Parts: sequence; C-alpha cells; structure tokens
Amino acid sequence: MLSSGVCTSTVQLSGKVAVVTGANTGIGKETAKELAQRGARVYLACRDIQKGELVAKEIQTLTGNQQVLVRELDLANTKSIRAFANNFLAEEKHLHILINNAGVMMCPYSKTADGFEMHMGVNHLGHFLLTHLLLERLKDSAPSRIVNVSSIAHHLGRIHFHNLQGEKFYNAGLAYCHSKLANILFTQELARRLKGSGVTTYSVHPGTVNSDLVRHSIFMKWMWWLFSFFIKTPKQGAQTSLYCAITEGLESLSGHHFSDCSVAWISAQARNATIARRLWDVSCDLLGIPMN
Repeated sequence: MLSSGVCTSTVQLSGKVAVVTGANTGIGKETAKELAQRGARVYLACRDIQKGELVAKEIQTLTGNQQVLVRELDLANTKSIRAFANNFLAEEKHLHILINNAGVMMCPYSKTADGFEMHMGVNHLGHFLLTHLLLERLKDSAPSRIVNVSSIAHHLGRIHFHNLQGEKFYNAGLAYCHSKLANILFTQELARRLKGSGVTTYSVHPGTVNSDLVRHSIFMKWMWWLFSFFIKTPKQGAQTSLYCAITEGLESLSGHHFSDCSVAWISAQARNATIARRLWDVSCDLLGIPMN
C-alpha cells in the first residue's frame, strides 16, 4: 500500500486516440485526464452518460483539450458493447490506446443482461468482447497498446470452469478475485496471439485505491476509511495504467503484469498457459466469437 510508482514518461500524444472504460470516476477519470493533458483525443466510455459529460467538461477545462468525448458503454450488456464498438469504428479511423479500466467489486449475486455472473461478465467478458471488436482498428493503428486493469486480489482467484457463472456456489469477494485472475490470463493469451502485430498488451495492479469500487461493501468502505492514510488516491492509482499505455520501450514485455510501474509477480494460476487458452475458448463460446 505504501509504495507508489510514478509514470515519468514525457511522451506527448497529439494525434493519438484513446478509449478508457469507466472513465467517469476514480482511476479511469485520472487516466483519461492525463491522456488528455498530453494531447490525445480521449473517449470516456461510461454507463452513466450524464456523469461522464460532467467529467469531460472538467477535463476539458483543466487541460484545455476539447477532444474529450463521452460515449455510452454498459459492460453488463453485450448489445451496448457492440453498439459502442460499431459507433466508434464509424467515427474513428484510428485507435492507439485501449484501457480496460471499468469494473465491479463484491456485488451481491446478480447476472448481466446476457446471463453472466456480474463480476465475470463485466470485469472479464465485457472487456474481452470490447477488445475483440476493436482489435482490427488497433492493429491498423500500430504501434498501439491495450491495458487491462487487474488486481493483486488475483492471487486468491481460481477459474472454476464448471461454475463460471457462480450458480453452484458464490462468494462476492472471491468472485471479484476470479475475475481479476481472468484479466491476467486474458492479457497473456492476447499477447501470445498478437506477437508481430505491433499491438502490445499489459495487465496492471493499480494498488489499494480510494475509489467507488467498494460501494457494494459496507465492510470494505469501513476498512478504506480506517486505513485511509495508507490508501492511494485515484491519481496515484492511475500511474501504472499510464506507464503501460505510454512509456517507450515496453514492447518486449507484452503480456506481463505490472504494479507500481514495474513488472510484478503473479500467482501460479495466472502463469498457467493451458488455463489461459481454455478460458479464451470458453469466453469466445459464451460471447459467440469465432475461435481463431
């Protein structure tokens, strides 16, 4: 909690296009703000459009960059994801940075519009589909990068293929951990498939951050308040996402996991290539994506 890496890159992003999911609050907001400060055209992909518009105006005022746009994206609904991607592809010829930042944590058991358990549906499957739909544009815009926000909580995660939707047994805390493990496995398999394409991808642990992510847990809210001195601000939490999105020379580290702007240790489960490939295939099947 006490360590806090800082993105020291001086790279400017004029002419670059970035998409940040969940950019209307917390880490996503701070990430989008910094990308805009560096001159990028930034899309805030949010479920709450009204809140997103307020954040966009705030970022425009602070940075002087008017190219901060808000588009609706509900990661709990594949129709919304496909609509966002279709509209974006019609609007933009390039995409250089995709930051899959949005997420849910410790939700009471519930399902997405498509019947997926909420953590796995939003945190993993929603971003899996979004990335798939935008991948050709990322390839066409290479060099480009994909950053998947995971968590140190992945160490407690397991991929239970027989209970992926939590229907046989469910624990809100562990469901979050499972989805964060899925983020890392997705990143590694994606990196393997993208070798030589000019698109690189990284997973990150932002740190223990004071954000809206704990809104579903009174206990976690209390813990965050009790240990507030040790918890990162959203700006501090955004540093590793920014580091992986813009720092030069990271191409050879595609597929790696980062924390505090450095390569970080991951669990044995997260290093299992067989599980990563199986999760890829199962995800494709659930989302109706061709397995290629």
